[in-house]
Amino acid sequence: MIRGQRPPPRDQALKKIFLLAFSIMLATDSSFAQSDYRLGSGDLISIVVFDEPELTMEVRVSKTPTTYPFLGQVGLDDRNLAEVESQIMEGLKGDYLIEPRVSISVIEYRPFFITGEVASPGSYPYQLGLTLRKAITLGGGFTERASKSKIIVTRGGEGSEQRIQMSEPVFPDDVITIEQSFF
Repeated sequence: MIRGQRPPPRDQALKKIFLLAFSIMLATDSSFAQSDYRLGSGDLISIVVFDEPELTMEVRVSKTPTTYPFLGQVGLDDRNLAEVESQIMEGLKGDYLIEPRVSISVIEYRPFFITGEVASPGSYPYQLGLTLRKAITLGGGFTERASKSKIIVTRGGEGSEQRIQMSEPVFPDDVITIEQSFF
């Protein structure tokens, strides 16, 4: 192809198909679907009511309900985004707005925790796509005494301990414990 010349239509179509397939793959990451995500204390969310800037706000989720304009107390903790969207939409519909369009998204997830035999134990901000391997790296890596086979993850809210592989996902509120090796 000559420099400055437009690619043939077939190449443009292939690029569009590739970009569409890639977007779908990212949107359907089964390890962490934002729509199924249950909000918890510490999450920072954005509530947007289209064309209504006075009803748009950022809110840090807590165990106690949040005060929202015209609706009063709205519970956010342990609810998914669709439930909160629906509650706000239904509350605003009729008396205040005819057809409110509401969008809720997570701006910042609550942290995960790593303890035991890592260089820097503590809490770390959750990031989408986080795996056990990446979480240990954020914690500074294994210490000399760390057991690479005795890693326990306690899932936030569930309280159930489980062993997971290095490539498996870590979620907000998870507590990762790296035990000590005896050899």
